[in-house]
Amino acid sequence: MPTRPETIEFIEDQLAGLAIRTAKMFGEYGIYCDEKIVGLICDDALFIKPSDAATELFDRTELAPPYPGAKPYRMVSGDALEDRDWLARAIQATADALPMPAPKKPRPARGSK
Repeated sequence: MPTRPETIEFIEDQLAGLAIRTAKMFGEYGIYCDEKIVGLICDDALFIKPSDAATELFDRTELAPPYPGAKPYRMVSGDALEDRDWLARAIQATADALPMPAPKKPRPARGSK
């Protein structure tokens, strides 16, 4: 079942104090913090990307794949999703632990070889 727009709005509201954005990806959503992809929102559930962030911060999550065949991410339970302070700390810690993405190569102009 695809993620409902209400779920995206709720997660964005919970993280309102952070530099986050969501984007459609492969029929579901990616969530970015500080322009780093920190997780996925699939089937109305938030999955935080594994990182070197403090493991004790993620005691409220369980490892699970966000979609069939995917590597495990940290799935956020419903009660943890409701905890705005914990969620903001977990997302920001993940962003802080991840490297900056490599710059994208410019695409050649259309019609040029």
